Amino acid sequence: MTVLTHMTMSLDGFIADPNDGIEELFGWYGAGDVNLSTANEEVSFAVDPASAELLEEFLANTGALVSGRRLFDITDGWGDQHPMGAPVVVVTHQPPDDAERWPRTTFVGDVPAAVAAAKEIAGDLDVTIASADIAAQALDHGLVDEVHVSLVPVLLGQGIPYFAGLGAAPHRLDDPTVVQGARATHLSYRVRRD
Repeated sequence: MTVLTHMTMSLDGFIADPNDGIEELFGWYGAGDVNLSTANEEVSFAVDPASAELLEEFLANTGALVSGRRLFDITDGWGDQHPMGAPVVVVTHQPPDDAERWPRTTFVGDVPAAVAAAKEIAGDLDVTIASADIAAQALDHGLVDEVHVSLVPVLLGQGIPYFAGLGAAPHRLDDPTVVQGARATHLSYRVRRD
């Protein structure tokens, strides 16, 4: 089991524009000829072969996903069917009043508890953290094994950073594994424990 974080990021470090817009960043999900279905019938990708292989691995190996409440609210909980197909653990101090709408979602109060819950749900599969703030907190708690970045060739100038306000920085990473895709370069780094 690996605890990892994966985000699509602009060259200047943002995962969304200041209004949570992702249009400039997510173009690579439609930049190829390989059609890839997801667990959510409303979401599919058309990516290049290298990106397809990477996404297929994420889809097959993710046993639970950790999200922040803000992202959960923006996506309306992905209709209780995240494209990864895995159950979701949401970090929040206040679960929604209608939490029963999302039976595949677990609401917990802090990042360490969320990662622990996700590991239990995932079994032998991986845990993927899909929120920037939650990823930063998990790194500071020493809970992240790998950092993945799909780096897209755009400069947003401002927006929501992937990693901001790290309290335990610097966090050192090993040299990256690089997969060149169409409209995205996929980087993966092991977090160093020394």
